[in-house]
Amino acid sequence: MIQQMYPAANHSYIYELNKDMQFAAAHYIPADEAGRCRKLHGHTYFANITIAGDTLDSAGFLVNFSKLKQLIHDRFDHSVLNEDAESFSSDDSNRFPTTEVVARTICEIVQRYLDGMGNGARCLQVYLRETPTSYCIYRPKAVSAHE
Repeated sequence: MIQQMYPAANHSYIYELNKDMQFAAAHYIPADEAGRCRKLHGHTYFANITIAGDTLDSAGFLVNFSKLKQLIHDRFDHSVLNEDAESFSSDDSNRFPTTEVVARTICEIVQRYLDGMGNGARCLQVYLRETPTSYCIYRPKAVSAHE
């Protein structure tokens, strides 16, 4: 992956890590307003996940990079996003696999994993590039005074 600078998420944690990855996936947007995107088509998505926290785990990681790849790449690479009924829906526009919803979904998947780690790490931002000229940034609302 080509090195790229990403917009920074503001926080006061002492550690921040970023994981870049790419995955190839197809999708369609089941809405008339989506125009040509109503038809099944594919992208090579480029994602950057920003995680921050104050406490490392017993191996000295905030989170293991390989676990992030397993959570996201292994789930979505070479898939049709619309077929992932746990994450996406053709009946609820808030769950159509748009770039915005895919970015939010990545954040939610990562945060669920982080919540189980017990070291208080937070997924602060997901940057998701769908095409060379189009990307989305998802930042969940702060959940504590720490951020």
